[in-house]
Amino acid sequence: MTEYLELQRIDAYPTHRIAGYGVRAAKPYPFGAYVVPGGVSFAVYSDRATGMTLVLFKRGEPQPMAELEFPPEFRTGSVFAMTVFGLDHEDIEYGFRADGPFDPVQGHRFDPQRILSDPYARLVSGRDVWGAEPDRDNVYPYRSRVCLQDFDWGDDVPLGISSEDLVIYEAHVRGMTRHPSSGVAAPGTFAGLREKVPYLKELGVNCIELLPVFEFDETDNPRTDPVTGERLYDYWGYNTVSFFAPKAGLAATGRYGMQGDELRTLIKDLHAAGIEVILDVVFNHTAEGNEHGPTISFKGLDNATYYMLTPEGYYFNFSGTGNTVNCNHPVVRQFVLDCLRHWVADYHVDGFRFDLAAILGRALDGTPLPNPPLLELLAHDPVLRHTKLIAEAWDAAGLYEVGNFPAYGRWAEWNGRYRDTVRRFLKGDEGVVGELATRIAGSPDMYTGRGTGASVNFLTAHDGFTLADLVSYNDKHNEANGEDNRDGANDNDSWNHGVEGPTDDPEINALRMRQMKNAMAILLTSQGVPMILAGDEFGRTQQGNNNTYCQDNELSWVDWELAGTNAELLRFTRAMIAFRTAHPQLRTHRHTTGMPVPGTGLPDISWHGVTAWEPDWSPGSRLLAVMRGGCGDGADPSDGSGGGSGDQDVLYIAMNAHWEAHDLELPHLPGERAWHLFADTGAGAPRDVYEPGEEPVLENPGRYLIGPRSVVVLVGRTPSTEGA
Repeated sequence: MTEYLELQRIDAYPTHRIAGYGVRAAKPYPFGAYVVPGGVSFAVYSDRATGMTLVLFKRGEPQPMAELEFPPEFRTGSVFAMTVFGLDHEDIEYGFRADGPFDPVQGHRFDPQRILSDPYARLVSGRDVWGAEPDRDNVYPYRSRVCLQDFDWGDDVPLGISSEDLVIYEAHVRGMTRHPSSGVAAPGTFAGLREKVPYLKELGVNCIELLPVFEFDETDNPRTDPVTGERLYDYWGYNTVSFFAPKAGLAATGRYGMQGDELRTLIKDLHAAGIEVILDVVFNHTAEGNEHGPTISFKGLDNATYYMLTPEGYYFNFSGTGNTVNCNHPVVRQFVLDCLRHWVADYHVDGFRFDLAAILGRALDGTPLPNPPLLELLAHDPVLRHTKLIAEAWDAAGLYEVGNFPAYGRWAEWNGRYRDTVRRFLKGDEGVVGELATRIAGSPDMYTGRGTGASVNFLTAHDGFTLADLVSYNDKHNEANGEDNRDGANDNDSWNHGVEGPTDDPEINALRMRQMKNAMAILLTSQGVPMILAGDEFGRTQQGNNNTYCQDNELSWVDWELAGTNAELLRFTRAMIAFRTAHPQLRTHRHTTGMPVPGTGLPDISWHGVTAWEPDWSPGSRLLAVMRGGCGDGADPSDGSGGGSGDQDVLYIAMNAHWEAHDLELPHLPGERAWHLFADTGAGAPRDVYEPGEEPVLENPGRYLIGPRSVVVLVGRTPSTEGA
């Protein structure tokens, strides 16, 4: 009989025994908890801790089942690392007690009485059901768990859509399907959103940007609605508790610890539908607040490392939420990098939008850095190499870097100047036409050398009015937030068109509908990356509340009945997205130059007024037309535009914010091309928009009457391309 020698790993045996468990020193990196042969390896960083204890719980039990103090020989540098044998990783929860000095002036807040979450925990339990009232007496409310990385991704690979080809749809996971009208089996969850993937594909968007999905505390809001008395929430989720863990309360399977796989399944389905996933991430602050806030993780493990502190030991508050993460400390930089790598490698995420990203460029004392090392590190990291990086290029302390954010050839920005300019134009402000031209051309004054994909164009986002409210309210109405209407922005550049809020006046409602179409038409024909707020495509309202961060109710939820009520707007938006997809000259990577396009003889971009080739740049002008002569030097060879081909479509977009109609002289088209009508927001449905390729030819090829407060989109092409 042949005898086989069974080879065993030499590190699969304990060298010590602590609290009844066999243990041995573990590798100090990677941080966090991982299943290893025979047990679980734990590694945690703390520079000033004098001692560290691993606290183990049987899953769901209120008190620890064991506490294991790390021996001195289990510490390497500032990392405590230990393998514990004989643990069932599916049946345990864990945390740490960190001993050390309590000296707030020096930045130290160690307290061995507190059990701390692992900053690198891949799963967090204890708060598994959305909105469930927490047990305030719980000795350890946010419990770290071990997570296997065994999800079957099949053949899923990154989609690799070019930034300038994106149409982004910003959405809140819970808000997308929590409304009773959503018709999904598990409302308000990753699984519920998964049922809306076919809708998103039909709409035509190819990227969804999700508001925070990291574990956060939605109950962290002491206020109540002053009218109803109902409790308010931290609904948006910009108060991160654990950066590596998906929020259990956003998963139908969260109570079973399956939130990770539920989110992965959603992402896999989105990719199969051709839709990328961007996560809104919050590295500028945490849920621990200032010196009066709770101690959850960072504050108790190494407060002086993780937070920006004043010389007196208080917290800098550049985030407006009580604390500011010390992002450019070398250890914190590595933490952020490890976190993003985790979401890209383990969840196949395609990109990130960084909340209050200007903070990421501040030095340890809060001063702006000329070359922030964190931003450079993320831009050049090999794992994140093809990941989208989008900055909200301002913070709550007044640092505004739109157009000047350190890009390192990689970073894009939410273009707040685009939002403000187009809003002012839509409501008819004077002196806007000149800047409007720059913004719809991709803001080359701000992003020269960075490409059009650096500008994320938006008119609405989660923070502010919805599109329907932008045309229905002059002022914010945030009384339900319990802050006496003091919260939220005051400078909204909105216009109610004569009545504040809902009205039965058919003329006002018709004008509001037209203005929403105008907004969509301008946004989706602008150079840059358009972003649409979920529900704007069919007129979702927040009843004038421009800061629904605390409203877990119908103010924030998408009402799917509006897709029928406002089907006219939905149809228009869907057609505009399809039009953008059909015309690569709206999506070129390089900025236009005004030089002639080979094959058409027309410049790649030109400006017009009532008279062709004569734009009116005067302060009183409220009309501007732009013609896109095709893809010339601004086209990428791979974008399908045909380069210098003579059969390229010519596009003409006229935008009239004036309260009077104007008779437009149209530019003459070369060759046999003729003008065709794609969209006229001043026309009644269904003649307000046509399907791309099915546009009727204009009866009068040389002129077009544009109505008051309207946008007209024309396509110039040869008869041979009709119906293509």
